[in-house]
Order: sequence, then C-alpha cells, then structure tokens
Amino acid sequence: MPEIRPYRPADRAALYDICVRTADAGEDARGQYSTDDLMGDLFAGPYAFLEPDLAFVVDDNGRAVGYVVGTADTTTFVKRYREEWIPLLDGKYPVPPPPPRTPEQDMVALHYWPERMILPELAGFPAHLHIDLLPPYQRMGFGRRLIDAFMGKARVGVHLGMVTANVRARAFYDRVGFEVLPVPDPGPLTYLGRRPV
Repeated sequence: MPEIRPYRPADRAALYDICVRTADAGEDARGQYSTDDLMGDLFAGPYAFLEPDLAFVVDDNGRAVGYVVGTADTTTFVKRYREEWIPLLDGKYPVPPPPPRTPEQDMVALHYWPERMILPELAGFPAHLHIDLLPPYQRMGFGRRLIDAFMGKARVGVHLGMVTANVRARAFYDRVGFEVLPVPDPGPLTYLGRRPV
C-alpha cells in the first residue's frame, strides 16, 4: 500500500518526472519544450532543494508517484530562489528576450522573475505549495494526505496558483478546504488559499 513519507534527495528524478507528466493543466507535458526538465526546474526542484523539510512524497514500493513541495514563507523563498537556485542553474536556460516570446521563453522568464510569486493580496497566506500525483494515484485520498502533511509542518495559511482550465484540480482543492483569493488580473491562474488547521 502506498504511503506518505518525507522527501529524500534520491526522489529528485521521480519528482521531475511526475511534474512534467502533470504540467499541462493536469495532463502530460513531455515533449512540449526543448527539455522535459523545464517544468521540474520551475515547480519542483527549487522547493526540494531549498525547502526539503516541507517536501513529502507518495511512495509506492520505493518509488515516488506523487508529491507536495512548497515553502512556509514565500518572501524568503523568493529571495533564496534568486540568490541560490538561479545561480545553481547558471547557463542552463538563456535569458529570454522581451515579449513577444515563444511559449518556452515565457516559461523560462518565470525562472528569472521569482518576484512574481509575491502578491500583496496573498500576504495573509504566506506559504505556498505545488502538488502533483500521477493519474493512477489520483482520487485515492493521497492528495488530501499530502496537503495535511504539508500544512501540519508549515502551520500558516497557504496559497497556490492553479491553471484555471484545470477543472479537475479545482474540484479537488474545493474538497480539501481551499477558497478563491481575489487577485486582480490573475491571467490564466486562479489563486486559492486555506487557513491553518
């Protein structure tokens, strides 16, 4: 039976694989960019590297099949992302030009602009997270258990930005107690938050 456990450095490749397989509004994004590492380098790797104590995985016979990663303090995380994560990936992604850009250049621009994560409307929810499960492990209660593990450790209000088109994810977040947080001009995202328990 799969179990929830803390992240280990040996899980890194599995986190990247899960991330890209669920990165297209919940669907598989492999092959959409010049490297399948891009999604992991943006949405999984920096958290596992900078905040490993807040990373948990669903382990099925020694293999991670789902995860939650995040930070309890978005402002501090953004500072560390700029000072530690960007230099760690030095040269992996060219700095993109100003718009108009390709979809891949738009994604890479997120890497070079971590300050985008700091929104005044989210100040009451200083933590944020990313959660992904491979499809065979969805709708089995693991998502709720991952959220509970993260929130039990973070102990503050948490927010997330989900792609609005991902209606299945939205139904999940509603079930586990997240509510819409009003953010002006959120683009393709819906911001959701949950108070600590």
